[in-house]
Amino acid sequence: MIRPDFYLLRLVLVMMAGRRYWLLPLLPLAWLVFLQLELFSFFNVSPEAVQGLVLGVPMSLLGIFLGIRVIAGEIDDRSLELAYTVPGGSERLWRIKLIAAVTMLLVMEATLALVTVTLITGFPLGALYGAFQAACFYLVLSLSLATLFRSQIGGGVFTVILLGINGALTGFGNVQLRGSPFFNPYVIVGADSTDLLAWTVQNRIGMLLLMAGILSLAFMRANRRERMLSS
Repeated sequence: MIRPDFYLLRLVLVMMAGRRYWLLPLLPLAWLVFLQLELFSFFNVSPEAVQGLVLGVPMSLLGIFLGIRVIAGEIDDRSLELAYTVPGGSERLWRIKLIAAVTMLLVMEATLALVTVTLITGFPLGALYGAFQAACFYLVLSLSLATLFRSQIGGGVFTVILLGINGALTGFGNVQLRGSPFFNPYVIVGADSTDLLAWTVQNRIGMLLLMAGILSLAFMRANRRERMLSS
């Protein structure tokens, strides 16, 4: 039986986010406070909109931060050359970092979901996967772009711009595009249930395949040692 190595996971999280990494899942709670303030009462959060507005947005921002730290963080920290000497290959280290990032996203989602149900509104359980999908997509995308540009800043800024464009086009899931990581079937009204199920399955499978492809290209780029280490 394979047991998780929590000590290694902690070391990786410290490497990616600093010694106070455990604060990261708590930061988005400020977003919930913002939504709940009477001053901003025009944010009438319905149960169907929780997936994108309440959960997806802060989780995606954390995903972007963690994504740029996986490979490009080592470039900026000048430790990339050491990563190529890790037993089992550098990809093993990067996969461990990815697992740590996904774990952090899950902890954040659990925290946000609990507070949302307690203070704002209930929501469909399927919204948890929808928000997690969006966060993982931007995690992988920021990892890839930061690796391509060999810069945390370049990859992060470009990914945030793409996130903003996506939000403007889809309202973070309130306007539906089946090719969007924020696709939210719960806000679609009047659609045939069979069609809605088909669209949801297409989106979920398509996003998984797209993320796998982006991640493979990022690792191919990162494994070009001479180019990655060149100034």
